[in-house]
Amino acid sequence: MLSVASRHNAILSRLRLALGGTVWVLGAVTGLTHAAESPGNAPDLQQQRELFQQARNALSANDSNTFQDLRQQLTDYPLLPYLDYAVLSQRVNPLARADSDGERTDGQFFEIDQFLAQNRNTYLGDRLEREWVSALARENRGADLVRYHNPDNTTTQLTCRAMHANLTLGDYTTLADADRLWNVAVSQPNDCDPVFDAWMAEGFLTPAIAWERFSKTLQAGHLGLARYITTLMPTREQTLAELYLRVHREPERLRDIESLSADNDETREIILHGIRRLMTIDAPLAMLLLQSHHDVHQFAADTLIDHQRLIAMRLLLQGFVSETESLLRNTPSLVTETPVSWILRDALRNQDWPRIEEWIARLPDDARDSERWRYWQARMLEQKDTQAAHARAQSLFLEVAGTRSYYGFLAADRLGLDYELEDQPVAVAQPQLAELSTLPSILRARELYLLGDEAGARHEWQYAVQRMTPAQIAASGKLANEWGWHRNSIQAMIQIGYWDDMQLRFPLAYGDQFARVAAELDIPAQLLFAIARQESAFMHDVRSPAGARGLMQLMPGTARETALGAGMRVATADLYQPEINITLGSRYLAGLLEEFDGNRALAAAAYNAGPNRVKQWLRRSAANPVPLDIWIETIPFLETRGYVQNVLAYSVIYGVRMGQPVPFLSPAEADATL
Repeated sequence: MLSVASRHNAILSRLRLALGGTVWVLGAVTGLTHAAESPGNAPDLQQQRELFQQARNALSANDSNTFQDLRQQLTDYPLLPYLDYAVLSQRVNPLARADSDGERTDGQFFEIDQFLAQNRNTYLGDRLEREWVSALARENRGADLVRYHNPDNTTTQLTCRAMHANLTLGDYTTLADADRLWNVAVSQPNDCDPVFDAWMAEGFLTPAIAWERFSKTLQAGHLGLARYITTLMPTREQTLAELYLRVHREPERLRDIESLSADNDETREIILHGIRRLMTIDAPLAMLLLQSHHDVHQFAADTLIDHQRLIAMRLLLQGFVSETESLLRNTPSLVTETPVSWILRDALRNQDWPRIEEWIARLPDDARDSERWRYWQARMLEQKDTQAAHARAQSLFLEVAGTRSYYGFLAADRLGLDYELEDQPVAVAQPQLAELSTLPSILRARELYLLGDEAGARHEWQYAVQRMTPAQIAASGKLANEWGWHRNSIQAMIQIGYWDDMQLRFPLAYGDQFARVAAELDIPAQLLFAIARQESAFMHDVRSPAGARGLMQLMPGTARETALGAGMRVATADLYQPEINITLGSRYLAGLLEEFDGNRALAAAAYNAGPNRVKQWLRRSAANPVPLDIWIETIPFLETRGYVQNVLAYSVIYGVRMGQPVPFLSPAEADATL
C-alpha cells in the first residue's frame, strides 16, 4: 500500500508531467462554475471523482482527446480548476516566450487571463499568478510583467523584477519604495541589484538607512554583508561601524571606557550590543561594565532595566545564584517571573521551603496567581506546623483543583476530589456549518482530502481559514472533526482561543489501531492517545524540523531499531502510514515504560528528550531524591517539562472521553521519590 506521502507525490507528478508539443484546448475555461455556486445541480460527487481521476490519468498520458472529453463532463466539479491549472502551469513558459521580440498581441494570453479571472482569490489562482509572473520575468517581458505583477501575491524576487521593469519603461515612481527591500537583515536576490543601484544613484540611500541595515545584519550574524554595507557609508559612519565590528568580535573591549565615550546614538548601540555579547560568556563583567558605561551615557531607564534583566538570567545560568538573589532583592524593578521561577525551581530541587516561601512572595502578582504557583504555595504551606497554614494550603488546593489542568489534577489528587473536566462544545449553528461546507475552497479541500492529497487539501483549507471570521473558524473546527481531519479541528479551537470543547480538542482518532496495540502491549490506550495528541495532533504525514515522522513523531533510526526488535522491516516512508507508526511508536513507548518501572512521567520524558538524558537527570537527583511533582517541575528542559505535564493531563482527559477514567497518578507514581 502506498503511503499518503507517496500517493501525494504520485498525484503531483501526474499533474505536472510535461505535455510535449500538444496544444491543449481549454474551451470551457471561460464558463467555469463551481459546485458551491449551484450545489443542487451537481452530479454525483463519487462519479465526478472517478471522472476527475480518469482525466488526470489521460493528462499524464498526453491523451488530449480523452482528456477533453472527460473535462467537458466535469464542469460542476470542485476540482476542475486543478485540471486546468495542470495544463496551464506547463504552458506558462511557452506562452511567455511567444512573440517575445514584439508587443503582446490581443488574446495572446487569453487562457491565462481567463483562469486568473475565474479563480481570483483562490489558492490555485494565486499560485498560477506567481508562476506566470515568474515566467514573464524570465523572458524579460517588461510591460506584461508590470501589468500582471500583484503586490499582494508576490515574492521579493518578483517585486524587484517588476520594479526593474518599471525603471526600464521609464517609470521611477516606485523607486522610493526600494528602501523596504534593501533595509533588511539578509542578502536579497541578485534580481534586486539593478533596482538598488538605481535607488542609490537617485540619492535614496542615507547614512541613517545604511547604519540601520548594518546594525540589523551584524546582530543577525551576517558579518560579510555587514562589512559590505560599511563600504557604502560616509567616513563618520564607517569609522563607527569598524568599532562596532571590533566590539562584536571582542566584547571585552568594553573595558576601554574612554574609547566608547562619544556622545552619540551609534556609540550607545555599540555598547549595548557588546554587553549582550559579553553577558553570554561573563555575566558579572557584563553587569559591571553596563553600569560603568551607564555612568557616562545615561541609558534610558527601560533600556538599562531590560539589559540588567538579561544579565540576571545569565548570572543564574552561569551559577551565580546567590549573587542574583541579592541583586533581585536589592533591585525590585528587575524582578520578573522568569528569573524568580528559575530560583524557585532551584529551591524546589533542594526542598528549601523557606526559600520557596520568600520567592513566591516576590513573584509578580499575575504570576503568583497562576495555577502553577498557587499549587506550589500550597505545597509550601503544607510543610508548616500551624493550623492556619494547613487551612490556607487546603484552600489553595481547592481553588486549583477547580481547573482542568496538570496542576488542577495534582491538587484534586491531594484533596481526594474528582477532576474538573468542564466540557462545553463550541456554539455553532447548523446553518453556519451548512454555509461553510459550500464554500468553494472548502469543497476543494474536501475533495482533495478524499482523494488522498492531504497536502493539497491543507493548502486549500489554510487559504480559506485565513479569510474567515472567528465564527466561521469555529464552524470549520466542527466540520473538520466530522471529516476526521482532527488536526484542523484542534487548530481551529486554538485560533479562536476556545478551550472547553473536549471533542474537538481531544479527538479519539485512530481509535481501533490504538486499542489493538494497547491490548497487545498491555499499556494504557489513554497514554497512547495523549502521546499522539501531544506529538502531532494526529497529523499522520507531518515531519518535524528534527526529522521525526508521523503520528507519534518517530525518528527513522529509532523506528528501525524498534522494528527490528519486533521482527519488522520498515522504510522511512512507511512511518507516514498510521498503522505502522502507531505500532512502532507504541512499542517504543512500551520499552520505555519497562525501562523506567512503569513510571509514565519518566517514560514520557524519555520519549521527548531521550532515555539517556532522563537517566542523567535521575543521577543528578539521586543524592537528594524528591517527590515526583518536584522532579517534573525541575526538569531542566522547558519543552520536556511541558511535554510531561501535558501527557499526564491529556491521559486523564482521554480516559474520560473513552469512558475509562484513570487516576492522574498511579499509587506507585504518587509515592515515588526520584
